[in-house]
Amino acid sequence: MKFSVTQENYTMDLEIFVIGKDLFVTVTGGDTPHIGTVTTLTKDTEIQTIRYPSHDGRFHKDDVLAVRIAKIVQPFLPGSCTITAGVHVNHISKKQIAVSSQMAKKLGEDLKDWLQQTSFDSPEPIYYSDSENPQ
Repeated sequence: MKFSVTQENYTMDLEIFVIGKDLFVTVTGGDTPHIGTVTTLTKDTEIQTIRYPSHDGRFHKDDVLAVRIAKIVQPFLPGSCTITAGVHVNHISKKQIAVSSQMAKKLGEDLKDWLQQTSFDSPEPIYYSDSENPQ
């Protein structure tokens, strides 16, 4: 599933990959999509982010977008969720920076709506009990 939003002359995309009851979500866009941050969460765990270094040694700030989305969808998650984010607009303007938060909010709302309408029927894993061992 994929959602897109365009404002101030650039597009941001959110793509969802379902793995059992878990979600792998990519947020990309602009002139040079990339993976700048990785954000992880579940319905009941704290949001955590790893920020990768950018070309000039500073760290990417794409987690601002991912965390905004994560906070919207967290109560609706069926399992774990990993969000990679990387949006780069060449010579980004103040207006483009300002709308990025609104764009992420829109994508978060789209994902929330999709989660509420989607069935995540997958078999539950079966584990050995404490008294059992593999044969």
